[in-house]
Amino acid sequence: MARRKQAAPLQREPSDFDKGPPESPSHGWKYTNGNISKPPTVVSIGKPKEPSPSTSQEQAGFTQLVICVAGIYASFLSWALLQERITTTSYGPATSPERFTYSVFLNTIQSTFAAIVGYAYLLFSTPSSSRTSPIFPSRSILFPLTLVAITSSLASPFGYASLAHIDYITFILAKSCKLLPVMFLHLTIFRKSYPLYKYLVVALVTAGVAVFTLYHPSSSSKKSSSSSSNSIWGLSLLGINLLFDGLTNSTQDHVFSTYRSYTGPQMMVAQNVLSTLLTTLYLLLSPLLPPTPLSPKGTDPSEFSAALSFIQRNPAILPAILSFAACGAIGQIFIYYTLSRFSSLVLVTVTVTRKMLTMMLSVLWFGHRLSGMQWVGVGLVFGGVGAEGVIQRREKIAKEKMKRKKEL
Repeated sequence: MARRKQAAPLQREPSDFDKGPPESPSHGWKYTNGNISKPPTVVSIGKPKEPSPSTSQEQAGFTQLVICVAGIYASFLSWALLQERITTTSYGPATSPERFTYSVFLNTIQSTFAAIVGYAYLLFSTPSSSRTSPIFPSRSILFPLTLVAITSSLASPFGYASLAHIDYITFILAKSCKLLPVMFLHLTIFRKSYPLYKYLVVALVTAGVAVFTLYHPSSSSKKSSSSSSNSIWGLSLLGINLLFDGLTNSTQDHVFSTYRSYTGPQMMVAQNVLSTLLTTLYLLLSPLLPPTPLSPKGTDPSEFSAALSFIQRNPAILPAILSFAACGAIGQIFIYYTLSRFSSLVLVTVTVTRKMLTMMLSVLWFGHRLSGMQWVGVGLVFGGVGAEGVIQRREKIAKEKMKRKKEL
């Protein structure tokens, strides 16, 4: 007899529910012989379905962004109002009013607050299982960090001195033009080239500042040589301030690109510690130094003792100084946290809109009046800065797409 082949044992084919939803829409409960059928009714007992991790992460990211933007707006809008109040308000009796002109003393208070708050942020942002990163990880980083501290410490006195010759609105408008000093330094020192749109943005911003300054109500009504010369001197001091700001930003970029593991909290603590040491040393040695055009006016050659005497005569300014320092320190925390969680383009957008709100708040709070042509100048400045941000965003998106294509 011929041997018969034994039939294969019956095996249970796993159902579509065991396999999970298929990749292809050719089988499963949703498709029966190519036709769509309704899924079976399933009664769920127990806990409701939780949102996916990706949805939770997106919600958490959006919440963090809202908190960062609100923190930057709240801290720096308050900081700007306090800055204008401290530096442009007259204190004392009406017969002999005086203004607070001790910028180095003010910077020392602010950098001290920022160093303390920054170190607390560094400790808080370090995981419990890790060791806190040193603010000076190597000797080679000391020179660029010291240069950052020197340029940032030198920038503020020129900026505060310019407020004696120009109003705060002009000051804020010019401070929005960060691209000008950065491009100037990169073109002259680093020999770097820029695309055409950067030069167009610079032209728009420069034209906006020029229109705003030329159509200032005081210069158009008085037409005096002394007022015009004061404006030119004030803009010159502000230009030096912007140059130091540009050098500070360029050196910070160099530090972050050279020392890849160096973080924002480390930079915040190191820069403010070094700035505090430098400005404190200046305050101690100021009686021995010859006076400069930026030195505060008065008989006391020591800025430290002169500032303390001013506070004793006008104690109402002390809460404003402490609040100013606290707002600046907290604002730096939000800036560094935004940079660590989101892109720099988000920070640029927030910064530009924040400066626009600062200017509008100053107009409303302190009763400044702008002419029609001055509003045109404001539009040119912020239009140019905003256009630069939009183009940079498009460029970054295009670079990310090209990077993804290369990885594929």
